[in-house]
Amino acid sequence: NCKLQELHLELNNIGDDGAKYLAEALCHSNCKLQELNLEFNNIVDDGAKYLAEAMCHSNCKLQELNLEFNNIVDDGAKYL
Repeated sequence: NCKLQELHLELNNIGDDGAKYLAEALCHSNCKLQELNLEFNNIVDDGAKYLAEAMCHSNCKLQELNLEFNNIVDDGAKYL
């Protein structure tokens, strides 16, 4: 069982592919993550959509998501 509740991944250039993998992890029943910082990661609209969908999943415990200084525009923001 994972006990990680806070994760800071700022400045890691994870992009949309990384956001997709993180979104999948957030939906896992063992995930206890409550705070995720993804500042400065070159995430664009698709990544925002993946993360928003994960946050709506019943297993997701995330309470705080920081996406500042990414490249999300109106199309991606509408999902969040």
